[in-house]
Parts: sequence; structure tokens; C-alpha cells
Amino acid sequence: MQNIRSFFIIVTAIALLAAAALLTASLTIAFMGTLAILSIGKALSSRLKPAQVRAKSKQSDMRVWNDGRGTIIDM
Repeated sequence: MQNIRSFFIIVTAIALLAAAALLTASLTIAFMGTLAILSIGKALSSRLKPAQVRAKSKQSDMRVWNDGRGTIIDM
């Protein structure tokens, strides 16, 4: 009787450890899949953005003067 009880306790413990390992593995795979989808989405969204264009004014020099009441900056 003692041997049968010990056997069932050992089998139950092994089953619980296997279930915990399976749960951990499935959560790890789900997390990795989520990260993969997010990284692929980020890579594709950066490709779809238009290239930035620098805007330059025709007048390259800036005029700064003081009229007595304050400094004036003409861009």
C-alpha cells in the first residue's frame, strides 16, 4: 500500500512539473512571436515613411540689428 501511494505521488509530481514546463515553453514561444511581429511591423513602417527633405531658404545670410528698442533678427 505504501509503495502504491508513493508511486502516485511521484507520478503526480512529474505530471505537475511537466505541465509547468509546458506552460513556460508556450509562454516563451508566445512572447517571442509577439516580439517578432512587433519588430517586423516597425521595420516595415520605417520603410513606408517618406524620406525627409531639408528645406533651405533662398536667403542664406541672417540680418541682425538693434534699433534701440530691441534686437531684430531678420531670417
